[in-house]
Amino acid sequence: MGKRRRVAERRKTRPAVIGGVIAVVVGGAGLGAYAFYGGSAGDDHAHTVSSAGDHKAVKTGPLSATEVRTTAERFLTAWGQGRTSAAAAATNGSTAATALLTGYSKDAHVKNVTLTPGTPTGARVPFSVRATVSYRNLSRPLAYDSALTVVRRAADGEPVVQWHASVVHPELEDGDTLVTGESGTPPVKALDRDGGELTTARYPSMGAVLDGLREKYGRTAGGRAGIELRVVRGKASQKAELSDKTLVELSKGTPGTVRTTLSPALQAAAERQVAKQKQASVVVMRPSTGEILAVANTNHGFNTAFQGSLAPGSTMKVITSSLLLDKGLAAADKPHPCPKTFTYGGWKFHNDDDFEIKNGTFKASFARSCNTAFISQAKKLTNTDLTQQAQQVFGLSRDNWSIGVPSFDGAVPVQSAAQMAASLIGQGGVRMNPLNMASVSATVKSGVFHQPYLVSPSVDHRKLATASRTMSASTLSQLREVMQYTAAYGTAAQAMAGLGPDYGAKTGSAEVDGQQKPNGWFTAYRGDLAAAGVVQAGGHGGDTAGPIVASLLKLGG
Repeated sequence: MGKRRRVAERRKTRPAVIGGVIAVVVGGAGLGAYAFYGGSAGDDHAHTVSSAGDHKAVKTGPLSATEVRTTAERFLTAWGQGRTSAAAAATNGSTAATALLTGYSKDAHVKNVTLTPGTPTGARVPFSVRATVSYRNLSRPLAYDSALTVVRRAADGEPVVQWHASVVHPELEDGDTLVTGESGTPPVKALDRDGGELTTARYPSMGAVLDGLREKYGRTAGGRAGIELRVVRGKASQKAELSDKTLVELSKGTPGTVRTTLSPALQAAAERQVAKQKQASVVVMRPSTGEILAVANTNHGFNTAFQGSLAPGSTMKVITSSLLLDKGLAAADKPHPCPKTFTYGGWKFHNDDDFEIKNGTFKASFARSCNTAFISQAKKLTNTDLTQQAQQVFGLSRDNWSIGVPSFDGAVPVQSAAQMAASLIGQGGVRMNPLNMASVSATVKSGVFHQPYLVSPSVDHRKLATASRTMSASTLSQLREVMQYTAAYGTAAQAMAGLGPDYGAKTGSAEVDGQQKPNGWFTAYRGDLAAAGVVQAGGHGGDTAGPIVASLLKLGG
């Protein structure tokens, strides 16, 4: 999206105090108005602790309503009056606050600001911002909601605003800035595979995708830059592969055109499916080519489907199974252990509800997602085996995919002892997203890794990633057999009912510290379609992500 800059704000006028209302009313580039209600001196239950050595009193205890109100008032009043130093001093990050608040007016060209606080919740004070962005002879209204949180300063316990860039604007991450001017990158008009325009109005998940397309193809797609207020990403955001983001267009540039591989029917269906969950993501692709046909996220601010980094749980057993089959440590129809528990590296691993399969086959263990069937083989593997299998056969964890927008290519680090064993079942240090796991199913279906892509490599002549080897014919045949059996009779059977016989699937549940329910995963293929999804904190994958994936495979098939 090109080089970007900053954002800030300046105001000059003193507040009027009328009863329980604090109001600041200013003309020109000033703060419009805001009000605080509630709280009195009697609410202050803070205590002071004195150090015998230096006699400095440090306030402790919970913040009172009065402290929250007066601290927020002090910060917002100073910010609104353009007293940047005073506003920054009311925070616990004065250096960063000074830079961003100064840039709000000088670089972002924001003026005529009105701040209206909402009802505080504990130490959190929400507020709305209404302003004008003016640049040269152009101006446009700016409106958004933000919030601040009051905390005690570590040094003396005094209440201050906890500083994060998101206080100034919720789209900002720490280190980002706001700037108004000519966009360094011209806009693009993104098209689906049939030539229809991709917009966030029609496809709510497209925001991050459109930002990524503009950043990569804006300069080469034939467009001309306009004037806009935009978020310019800092180093931390760039490392997280977040794209610059347009907030307000003052004048439209002339967009260039970029055609994607997305299917309008599948994209619309994917949007509907993820909207049914609080936090879901899904990707659909074509195994024979690598074309991405749909990508959708419940959360429109971050593209978890392409850039997420989550433990994939038992869906990782597809890769681990290929490894065990390759090494002769398992065979689809041969006996395979599945005890209730298995200890390795000092960790005791359990199956769901401590089930066991007596005298069962590997196919039965895969279909029921038996953890110990995989953990029990850890002692026969080297620390590098799983990493090499993921990289060399499935094209993962090499940081070399080039799909057309920012993406994370999965991580399967070399680990040892218990962590290595945990990696076999998609925990430990293994991290994936729905794009990665859709690609895993696609590789099983096609028999060879085809790097997923959203924009054809013919558009910019980029080189796609490849895998250095394929599975043996025997391994591939048995892997398809166990995935088909799982879709027909195992943990994926309910979701995949009626979609056979040319299909295969694997469910997964990944435990996450601090979450009551695990993340639910599902990866599957049917015909020349492969898909994967995750529902965060949703529970078992067959019940949560499974219906999302299966519905899209049914539509596309």
